Amino acid sequence: MIGNGNGKAVGGVRTLRGSSLSRSVPRPALRRTVVAQGRNPEPPRRGPEPAPELGYRGPSACAAAGITYRQLDYWARTGLVEPSIRPARGSGTQRLYGFRDVLVLKVVKRLLDAGVSLQSIRAAAVVLRAADPAELPGMTLLSDGVMVHRCSSAEEVTELLRDGRGVFGIAVDAVCSDVRAALAELPGERVDTGEPTDIVHPDDELARRRRRGSS
Repeated sequence: MIGNGNGKAVGGVRTLRGSSLSRSVPRPALRRTVVAQGRNPEPPRRGPEPAPELGYRGPSACAAAGITYRQLDYWARTGLVEPSIRPARGSGTQRLYGFRDVLVLKVVKRLLDAGVSLQSIRAAAVVLRAADPAELPGMTLLSDGVMVHRCSSAEEVTELLRDGRGVFGIAVDAVCSDVRAALAELPGERVDTGEPTDIVHPDDELARRRRRGSS
């Protein structure tokens, strides 16, 4: 939905602004995703999604998202992006992030680099964490530096670009692919047992295929 400056909206594009998240849904549903200025977003409410089988500690999450550990720690302590699998509880425990968490970390980093306001970034993070998994491949985030627009079709993207409201875009599906490829080469652990996962590097996998083909 595109905000028109007077609290109303037109069109079909959902707009995420600093203190509100406008959606073309009844008002009771709207309150579930409103981000109030100066407060953390409400806990995300997702659609059905299998529990993650793999988790990633801070260093792996940082490497896959392209952020520093200082950023990771600060965002977790301020509630911007918290680990969904295991938060840090006292000394001796380490945060454990799921795939969705790392995806949000990477998108947040890109929005920050683009100069988007923190309130709008918080709203975008809430939407990404709450989105049904089936929605992510077709989702695009566009921003003009002030507002973040969530688009679910090429027509909505074209509408925003024509209106001059989209100067920076993130194709969520492409970010998913980047994160998935990065995590495949980083250490993780099984959520149920805590056992470390084997890292399969692309070069090693290619070598194994060649050996199988020559045998």
